[in-house]
Amino acid sequence: MRTRLLPLLIVLMAAVLLALGVPLAVSVARAEQQRVVVDRIDDTARFAALAQFVTESAPGGSRPVTTDERLETLQTELTSYYEVYDIRAGVFYRNQVPMANAPTTWFLPQTGEVREAFGEALLSRRSHDPQQVWPWQDGRLVVASPVIRDGDVVAVVVTDSPTGAMRARTLRGWLVIGAGEIAAMLLAVGAALRLTGWVLKPVRVLDATTHDIATGRLKSRVAPSGGPPELRRLAASFNEMADHVEDVLEQQRAFVADASHQLRNPLSALLLRIELLAFELPEGNEEIASVQAEGKRLARVLDDLLDLALAEHSEADLKVTDIGALAAERVAAWSPAAEAKGVRLEGECPPTTGWADPVTLSSALDAVIDNAVKFTPPDETVRVTVASGGSTATVRVTDNGPGLTDEELARVGDRFWRSGRHQNVKGSGLGLSICRALLAAGDGSISFGHHEPHGLTVTVTVPRTGHARRPDAP
Repeated sequence: MRTRLLPLLIVLMAAVLLALGVPLAVSVARAEQQRVVVDRIDDTARFAALAQFVTESAPGGSRPVTTDERLETLQTELTSYYEVYDIRAGVFYRNQVPMANAPTTWFLPQTGEVREAFGEALLSRRSHDPQQVWPWQDGRLVVASPVIRDGDVVAVVVTDSPTGAMRARTLRGWLVIGAGEIAAMLLAVGAALRLTGWVLKPVRVLDATTHDIATGRLKSRVAPSGGPPELRRLAASFNEMADHVEDVLEQQRAFVADASHQLRNPLSALLLRIELLAFELPEGNEEIASVQAEGKRLARVLDDLLDLALAEHSEADLKVTDIGALAAERVAAWSPAAEAKGVRLEGECPPTTGWADPVTLSSALDAVIDNAVKFTPPDETVRVTVASGGSTATVRVTDNGPGLTDEELARVGDRFWRSGRHQNVKGSGLGLSICRALLAAGDGSISFGHHEPHGLTVTVTVPRTGHARRPDAP
């Protein structure tokens, strides 16, 4: 969830920073240009004041034949202005003839911004502010002011400024803004990380606890943590629900265990009376033999129910265990029973360590090997193979019996389920359920599959290392 929430927050913060930074950058560029334009206006106003008192005019459209000191002063000022600032400047009569200009080779063009500014100044007003010049543009700033004498425009002062220095200052201002934006973005990302961590911490703890409960650790609870009040209330409600579910399951287990235990005594007494009754009946009576068989079957079911209740309730004593040695021991223990039935029981059990409860794993292997020997016909083989791969160790039990169909594989291990083809074989249908419960208590599992050309493969899997609780678990 954090990987989905964090990009959303970052995008929103980036949009806010851009919404603030872009207008600020535009404002900096405009302010810098406006400052330059104001300086040029002041310069043109000063040159216009000098040109206003030049008494000579341009008769017949040519330069004045005689000049006065004011014209020489104006020309000197324009020349110095150009040499110092590299800004072209000139005072032009209405007929475009220069009164004074610097450099002296610079004249009014027929078209372009200079010509347009000159035309506007002839109308007795300063030229409009030039268009905005951005740092990536190689533009120039043109400012023109009229020279007015006795209410008439007699000449126009025009300046044509380069913009390199102005654009450099604007770019430096933008770099400062960019650095500020980056710093603000980094700060915002750090704040977003802290915020999402604070908001999602209860969710991570809840997720870890839910995983623990789903894998059989019913005592797990959500530890108190920070976060929004709504999530803290959710954690408290989850703990209440988990307590209630654990109580219900405990009551269910207790009921099954108590019922199984309480029924064994009257059932034992009933079987004893049936045995006594059998002495009074003729030997070989089929009805009494059937009643005895059903009674013994019921006793096995009660024993298995009690074992299942204890398996689901027991806490596994997990430790580093030699799975190979344990499996070899179980193979040796079941070999006499397999030989008695004419089944070959073979084991390939190299030393392999795993994290398991030796007692519960032995009981689970007993149930699996018992099933394999029980359903394997004589002169066939049951093979027990121990292997390790990655983070798990496996014990694979394969037989050459009739096997199961795909539909039956989907149900094998369910409580009280038995294949319709095996109803004449002794059993209660709880053996593999007990095996699964025993393994689940130690983070193990059991799976079933086909064995070619026929038979069943049962795989018992246990972790090779201790259960590592996730970092975000309580």
